[in-house]
Amino acid sequence: MRVSLSNSNHGFSVTPDQSVLDAALGASLNLPHSCKGGNCGACRARLLQGQVHYPHGRPLGLSDAEAADGFVLLCQAHARSDLTIEIVEMRTPDQAVIKRLPARIEHAVPLSHDVMGVTLRLPVAEAFSFEAGQYIDILLPGGRRRSFSIASPPHESRLLELHVRRVDGGEFTDQFFRPERQPKLLNIEGPLGQFVYRPRTVAAPTLMIGGGTGIAPLLSMLRHVAFNGFEHDISVYWGVRSERDLYAHTALEDLAQRAAGVRYTPVLSEPSPGWTGLRGWVHEAVLRDIAQGRDIAQGRDIARQRDAAQLCEYDIYAAGPPAMIEAVRRDFGARGVDSRRLFFDSFDYAPDTLARQRLSAATKS
Repeated sequence: MRVSLSNSNHGFSVTPDQSVLDAALGASLNLPHSCKGGNCGACRARLLQGQVHYPHGRPLGLSDAEAADGFVLLCQAHARSDLTIEIVEMRTPDQAVIKRLPARIEHAVPLSHDVMGVTLRLPVAEAFSFEAGQYIDILLPGGRRRSFSIASPPHESRLLELHVRRVDGGEFTDQFFRPERQPKLLNIEGPLGQFVYRPRTVAAPTLMIGGGTGIAPLLSMLRHVAFNGFEHDISVYWGVRSERDLYAHTALEDLAQRAAGVRYTPVLSEPSPGWTGLRGWVHEAVLRDIAQGRDIAQGRDIARQRDAAQLCEYDIYAAGPPAMIEAVRRDFGARGVDSRRLFFDSFDYAPDTLARQRLSAATKS
């Protein structure tokens, strides 16, 4: 069967046992996507011709209204006929070629009680370029994959930094926390994903919201900004559970000191009694700062009340668990944020347990 993209001259073949997204990626077409689990809606496309079905039922990330309007989620949709689809945002992969490469584990360093910093060294003979915010897939036996965002910046493409969260019962992640089982060589595919930093010709303030290891692609963006000397106002809010989960706190503070215009604010949902910083859910902390008249770009209190108009001034990048992404989409959208200025990357934190493997071939750590 053949899939045609109405808003480009690209097309690709798909088999009945493939999702449309997997077939596109296999053809080196990096279509918009994020979680690959049907939760975030990033791979939404309008079906103009043909029929699809969802082997596991209609995904949660597709609303009744969207389905009625002809939208499908490519990560879960399987073709029943030739298709013609219209992609909401089409970015050609001319800056980065998707490759399969061997990667040697240079070192693995514990960053916290449940996050390991893993550095991969790529072959000298192979060029590998990516955009800040993208991710790679680690290829596992049986056609399975694990996806990890790249935390290092594009100018350091020979060494890739990943943040691996330990998952209880996880077949893949658990081995990184056991030296005797730690792998030495991995096979990877990438770069992947449309969640990339988009510098604007007209300066606009930027808001970055990370949840847990969702800080990894934002770190890549911030390191890219610092290296290139971009002077944009960037407000970074990082939400984790407690103080011991702030594994990138020092790195973020250092970036805030080195990069002009960057301001970093940690937010804890379950802090100790002695915590004096912001509390609660991270996206709600951003909204509270705005509602209370705090200029989040400059980090200073201002006299007049700020309303939803301030939020609409920002390019917003959000990366974290599906519930956080859905809350950002819902609550920020309700305040008038233009969806074209909202970029997100949805992480699923329990992807490599045996139960989840039966449902999904690839989700992100």
